[in-house]
This record gives sequence, C-alpha cells and structure tokens, in this order.
Amino acid sequence: MAYIHRELERKFKEMDSFFKAVLVIGARQVGKSTMLKELAKEQNRTIVTMDNDFDRELAKSDPVLFFQTYQPPILIDEIQKAPELLEQIKIMCDESDERGRFWLTGSQRKKLMEKSQDSLAGRLGILKLYGLSQREKQNVLDPEELDFSMPSLKSRATLMGKNNINDVYEHIWRGGYADVISATDEQMQTYYQSYIDNYLIADAVNDEGIKNVQSFKRFLRACAAIIGSLVNYNMLAEVADINVATAKKWLDILQDMDVIYLLEPYSNNELQRLVKTPKLYFCDTGLCAYLTRWLTKESLRDGAASGHFYENYVVMELVKNYAYSRHTAKLTFYRDDNAKEIDVFIEENGRIHPIEIKKSANPDRKEIRKYNVLDKTTVEKANGGIICMYPEPFPIDRENTFIPSNII
Repeated sequence: MAYIHRELERKFKEMDSFFKAVLVIGARQVGKSTMLKELAKEQNRTIVTMDNDFDRELAKSDPVLFFQTYQPPILIDEIQKAPELLEQIKIMCDESDERGRFWLTGSQRKKLMEKSQDSLAGRLGILKLYGLSQREKQNVLDPEELDFSMPSLKSRATLMGKNNINDVYEHIWRGGYADVISATDEQMQTYYQSYIDNYLIADAVNDEGIKNVQSFKRFLRACAAIIGSLVNYNMLAEVADINVATAKKWLDILQDMDVIYLLEPYSNNELQRLVKTPKLYFCDTGLCAYLTRWLTKESLRDGAASGHFYENYVVMELVKNYAYSRHTAKLTFYRDDNAKEIDVFIEENGRIHPIEIKKSANPDRKEIRKYNVLDKTTVEKANGGIICMYPEPFPIDRENTFIPSNII
C-alpha cells in the first residue's frame, strides 16, 4: 500500500530543526514509525524498535553499549519499553549541539511524559499523532489554518468537495488505521479483533499490570457504548463488575493509551453551576464501531447510535486539526445544571468559537441562541456555527455558519 502523507509531517520537521530530540506519541498502529521511516528515507538514520526482545534487553541493561551499537542519528520505536535509554540520550544531547539526533516514538503517554520530562527537559519536543483524518485520506494536506469565517470555510470547501452522508459514515465506520483503508469487511473485523487482543489487552496486561482481562474487555465495550456522554463511573464499574476506584484507574489507562479522548467541561468563574464531568469519546471511531457491533456502515448510519458516532467523529477531526496546526487551541464543552449544552468551545487567542454538532442537512438555526451564554462573560465570542451535513458553507447570521463536517 502506498504511503499516506500525514499532516503532522510539517510540524515534525519544524520541531526537528529546533530540538535535539523529538518524541511522537500516540496509540499503537496509528502510523508513528511509518511516518518517521518515510521522513528518514533520505537520511542515513539508524532505525531500531524496542519491540525486538534482543534490542530491548540491550537497551535496558547497558544503554551506553546500545548507543555504541546503534549510533545517532537514530529512530527508536516504542521507547517506553526501555526508558533506561532516556538518561543516556540526555547525556548525548548535552555533548552535541546537533538538532534532530534522536527521533523517538511511544504509545504510553503518562509514563513517557514523566520519564522524558525529568531527563530531557528543554531538549525534547513532544508531538501527538492520531489515526488518519478525513483530510489525510483524501490527500488534502496543510490547508490554511482553520477559522470559522465564511471566506475561509468556502476556501476549504473547494478542496474537499460537497458533504455526503455515505462518505462520512464510511470514514466513521472504517476508522483511521491505515491497514484497514482498503480491507474487505471480513478482513476489517479480524483486524480490529487482533488489534484488541494483541495490542490493547497485551499492553494493559504487560505494561499496566491488569490481571482481570475479561472485566477489562467488558469495561472497554462499556466505554464504547457511552461515546458522546458524560462519564459515569458507577455505570462503568457495574458493567465491568469492578469498584469505582478501579473504573477510574482503567479509564486513565485507556486515556493514556490514546484509546479514548476525554473532552473537559468549560470552566469560568463568571458562570455558575457548570458541570465538572468530562465527556467520553473514542480516538478511533472504527474501533468503537467494532466494539459496539455495528458491522456495516449502513447499520451504523441508520442505527440508534448514529448521532453519537457523528459527534465523536466531528470532535476528533477538530482535535486532530488543532494538534497539527501552527497555533494551539483548547477544546471544551459547555453544560450547566439546567442541561443547557453547547457541544464544543474552541478557545484561542482569548476568544471562543461556539460550535454545535448536528447530524442533519437542515439543522435548526435556533440552536445558535444558546451561544448567548457567553454574553454574560468578559470572553470575546468569535465566529462559530453548526457543524452538520449541510452540503456547503452557508451563513446563519453575521457570526455563525452552517459548516459541512467534511471540511473541518
């Protein structure tokens, strides 16, 4: 299969020219090592993986000898399996002013962050890679920065074409792992089952010490069943037959493994009675569809969970967009104890873009009235709108737009 270029490549090159070491984190099989191997093709760069038993044991027992055997510039895959290398990398970074000597990948964020920040503070750039976005699948890379003005949205629409419900649910149902892009339905089901057993469960057992595998599988399926909803630890614990403390620990593990994404609630001292519980999404909608037994895109598109999957898809496309862009943004959601909810707040440059998500080609424009909650604050309300199945960008009023979901 031909290599699919990633939007993160631009940002990686930028950081590689500045930092002595760059770490790309993300879930298993999202393409971290594939991307870096592609970027290394024109370089004389050593490539080694810590999934290899011999190399991992050498790295753990004798880091100095490891780097005599495998000399930089080097790509080390799954570095979290041999964190003993990080201290030696620090020493070697201090011995040279050369940038980009060490390329690292890892799939356990918390452990890596703790170890790398202790050892490589100021020397290491950390980037996140997710599964393939809809833009990457269509080879529409690095469009202009996403803003929600009509000229910008129209410009993006010329690159992506018109919104189409079947294309959207093909992307949602198939997910973002490169290996399933051209797989048959039967091959894809086998892929996801193997992914769960060989990566998720294996890493949970070997790296996280989870012993009750069947309960963990039930917990994983329970998480998949509540995408787009507030986290309910009591329910998750009951389904998996575990206590609430264990449920919280396991949710942290799934977040650390980038299986799930928790969208935090908006917080502002000027607004009262806001909820404090995050909403749960899956980083990959294809994996979530498999776990909840939606075995065709048509059944998913027309089924009871269709709207929740659509919301999950939109949130993760926004997450990916801002993870790879030149400018960072904070994503939250608004909900108060009167159940007034706005699906996404995008906070950047002291402004908030309010966004609703509707799986409809003709959503009710009255939804934007909820955005008036921001009038009670000193925060500037910026352009927003409703991300939906409208075929092309269309103005709702001077500040808000119907935004086709395929252009974000």
